[in-house]
Amino acid sequence: MNPSSTSLRVRLPALVLVLEVILLVLYSFFVTYDDNANAKMQNNMTLPMDNSLYRDYPYFADVQVMIFVGFGCLLAFLRFYGFSGMVFNFLTATFSIQWAILVQGYFQFYQDGKIHLAVINLINAEFACAVVLISFGAVLGKTSPVQLLVMAFLEVPFFSVTEWAVLKYIRVNDAGGSIVIHLFACYFGLGVTFVLYRPNLNNGHSKELTSYHSDILSVLGTLFLWVFWPSFNSSLTLKGDDQHRAVLHTFIGLSSSTMTAFALSAVFNKKGKLTMADIQNVTLAGGVTVGASVDMMISPAAAYALGVLGCTACFLGYRYLTPFLAQRLRIQDQCGIHNLHGLTGLISCTAGICAILLATEETYGPSMYEIFAHRSPPEGDPKLLALRQLIPGLKAGLGRSAEEQALYQVAAIFSTIAAATVGGVVTGFVLKLPCLASPADEDCFDDELFFHMPTDFYSEVKKTPINEHDSKV
Repeated sequence: MNPSSTSLRVRLPALVLVLEVILLVLYSFFVTYDDNANAKMQNNMTLPMDNSLYRDYPYFADVQVMIFVGFGCLLAFLRFYGFSGMVFNFLTATFSIQWAILVQGYFQFYQDGKIHLAVINLINAEFACAVVLISFGAVLGKTSPVQLLVMAFLEVPFFSVTEWAVLKYIRVNDAGGSIVIHLFACYFGLGVTFVLYRPNLNNGHSKELTSYHSDILSVLGTLFLWVFWPSFNSSLTLKGDDQHRAVLHTFIGLSSSTMTAFALSAVFNKKGKLTMADIQNVTLAGGVTVGASVDMMISPAAAYALGVLGCTACFLGYRYLTPFLAQRLRIQDQCGIHNLHGLTGLISCTAGICAILLATEETYGPSMYEIFAHRSPPEGDPKLLALRQLIPGLKAGLGRSAEEQALYQVAAIFSTIAAATVGGVVTGFVLKLPCLASPADEDCFDDELFFHMPTDFYSEVKKTPINEHDSKV
């Protein structure tokens, strides 16, 4: 392949310059401080410790670690693609958050002609960034940084519009983001990789390898994600008992999925040994499967069972479904995002629907109408006045029944999958443009294409795989 066709010398600086000019202009005209960050809004009656910073920043910091360290290390599992996995994650995440502050801000924090910026905006923007990074996993090793920036530029608006429509018009319960984050990210990424299909890679690639050190680094990323996942699932739930349950359920689900992953890895290996890919990915399944019902009164036992069920589905997906998708449906899911986010997301959504159908005042008390806000009586309903005696400030809802809310949840699932798939396919066609420095098949999974490599890299390239587990991811 002609090296000039993948050179970043002009393409990357030019794209970054254009994006930064766009961002700078939009920030200048449309972004201002939220009241909690605006010095003009403070007076001698203001209590500094009541500032929203102290409520939101710990969650922001935890999600930051997941985005930049957890995802970064997790994506460094390929022997010859560690630089790219971590660094392109860094680049893509940084831009995605900047861009999401604007796009999401227009839909969620726009008032009087301005986007009002606070730490809560950053948390929401990091969720949008997580969507982009999950989708990135489907095309890892087969795209250039220019393509990834363009992908993020297109995916953030697709996601923000879908999120806004689902939450504002369909109105669902989705505290852990199983619908709007995990399902959207999964099917957007699959749509992109479907269009970018490379038939020559179906039987593997000579550099599609792991190594002792790359696997250790990847497991380190898994551990960061594992430790901070309770913050991810609970950061946008209602404060108090709802958030408390979200932390408990997430930890229990992750714990049970981890135990199950070790057992399945040993059982399905002919020699009874553990496979690092299982530890890196399948252990996290429980964090996704409890997501849709994470703040509900599902019971700790149900959270445990969801972790086991999600882990099992994820494990079997990696073993059987991923090869089938590549061979039969032209979907080369490099990191298996359909297993960790798609299958588990669908299980989570199903569990959430069951929890909605089973929710009663006997179990929740009057707070049921806070957790399931759309079941709260509409304005003017005498029952709303009675409930406000018990829960001051309770917001009027839509008066939906449990069955009606469950149907809206189903509608949100199919709408999100459809929107994500269409957005991914459109984005895939854009990424095929020759000016975006797409690597040739023989140059995939190779840091040398985009980086100045240290001398020990070349000695590593000459080594051959030790066994069959080392030769194929």
